[in-house]
Amino acid sequence: MSLRPRIESVLPSRRRRSQRDAQEIESTQIDLPEDQALPLLESGEIIGGYRLPWGSNYTFLVFIDAGENQHIRAIYKPRDGERPLHDYPRGTLYKREYAAFAISRALGWPNVPHTLVREGPYGIGSVQLYVECDPEITYFNLLDDHADEFLKFAVFDLVVNNGDRKAGHCLLGEDGRLWSIDHGLTLHPSFKLRTVMLEYWGKPVPDDLVADMRALLSKLDSPDGLVASLADMITDEELKALKRRLYAVLHEPTLPALDPYRNVPWPWV
Repeated sequence: MSLRPRIESVLPSRRRRSQRDAQEIESTQIDLPEDQALPLLESGEIIGGYRLPWGSNYTFLVFIDAGENQHIRAIYKPRDGERPLHDYPRGTLYKREYAAFAISRALGWPNVPHTLVREGPYGIGSVQLYVECDPEITYFNLLDDHADEFLKFAVFDLVVNNGDRKAGHCLLGEDGRLWSIDHGLTLHPSFKLRTVMLEYWGKPVPDDLVADMRALLSKLDSPDGLVASLADMITDEELKALKRRLYAVLHEPTLPALDPYRNVPWPWV
């Protein structure tokens, strides 16, 4: 089902949001701790929002009713707004967003905003807590002061086989934490890693991160917990490929030296 005929009917574009907000969104924006925001993220009513103007897939900033004329914000990526790709199965990117989040929580790094799968105005999709940040500040601005933290991003991208690590997918939240976003192009069974983090190519993986990956592998060998949460999100083949990547980096804990002509996304930001 295409979203194009009805894209403006429920959630307007950014250019139309001011009028929409003034007329229809008569609630106050609030930010809640994750444990308080999670029930709203899971089942709260989406009362408004607008389409974000960048990206090839439909992505919306939505407002979720928090009661008492208040709302929280989230990023909604509907399945039916995904552009078909030749190398990823159709209608699976929103599932990969959730799967990458679940893996990050199992590892303990990097910070990925809480993500889940639910129904929205345009059907099933991923919904992720919004991170308040300056979108003009990206990986390139942050690297010098956060080199150790970004190493975790680079190792995570290898584990989940991130095919789209752009500089703008690294955020500095107003809470002072670094956040990793946009994980739709992950967990392909074939090697797809594309990243702007060239500084880490060929670097050794620290022992503490190796220990975390070993613990993750143990969790993936159990049929309960993490594996159960991934069962409807990725295929058995993709799960086996995830394990193979973990085995490989545990055997040789070094980030690969990649091809700068093939393994870098475009645009970089």
